[in-house]
Amino acid sequence: MSVTTTPAPRAERQRAKSQPTPAVDFRPPPVWKRVFDVSGSVVLVAVLLPLLALIAGYIKLVSRGPVLFKQHRIGAGAKTFTILKFRTMEALDTTEQHRQYIASLAQSDQPTLKPCDDRVFIRGGRLLRSLSLDELPQLFNVLAGNMSLIGPRPEVLLLEDYEPWQLRRFEVLPGISGLWQVSGKNSLSFKQMIDLDIAYIDNLSMKLDLKIALKTFRVVFGRDNH
Repeated sequence: MSVTTTPAPRAERQRAKSQPTPAVDFRPPPVWKRVFDVSGSVVLVAVLLPLLALIAGYIKLVSRGPVLFKQHRIGAGAKTFTILKFRTMEALDTTEQHRQYIASLAQSDQPTLKPCDDRVFIRGGRLLRSLSLDELPQLFNVLAGNMSLIGPRPEVLLLEDYEPWQLRRFEVLPGISGLWQVSGKNSLSFKQMIDLDIAYIDNLSMKLDLKIALKTFRVVFGRDNH
């Protein structure tokens, strides 16, 4: 990606952290982006419908519990929405533990690797996640208008977990994929992820969305490891 990130200076981050949390502005998506989201999601749902049904049936077959995992996330304008995923883990409520872990990463320069115990995955769940197939139900989030195909990834963090300068990531709709996912993903620190989110917002264009979409396919299918 030919996008330059400019990390906020440490002093600026420290000053911002001590200030009251500012209001978060929301930029309505350009017409081209909404058209891209809706048309792309409709096509993908139509093409992938047999796969969606197959995955749903498989989850019901190998585990007890709902097919879909639903969780509140912070979206555009700092408003919460319910994100959809195929359930790849046993029906345990680990939201708070996960939030605390991500919050600790937000204060460090460690890569955003997410620890996971194999014992909590349903049979085949790790494979579904490694292929990003668990994210496919988010196409319905896109159609509902609370997500975009491309944008900052919605995390489980609460607003108070973010430094004020990081809240710019909520100016636009969160995405299924984004600049972070195709620029190193879990090898990057949380702050690097935020820098990429802000770089995406500052450089938002149809050309950039198309580049990220194409690179997402290469990453998912193993042709590009970065």
